[in-house]
Amino acid sequence: MDDAKGLLEGIVILDLTRVLAGPYCCALLADMGATVIKIENPKGGDDSRHMGPFINDNSVYYANF
Repeated sequence: MDDAKGLLEGIVILDLTRVLAGPYCCALLADMGATVIKIENPKGGDDSRHMGPFINDNSVYYANF
């Protein structure tokens, strides 16, 4: 692993998004070096956790992203 820092190193992102577009964008920001703090609904988490299909009671849709 090299010691190169990401473009967004030192930036902190508060992620209040849900379902697909927002979390995906925040994942890209994290890939560029930002620290992402994701806040989910305490009564069930991200809505996409409840979208099928399911394997072993886990959302395959959510796991894919």
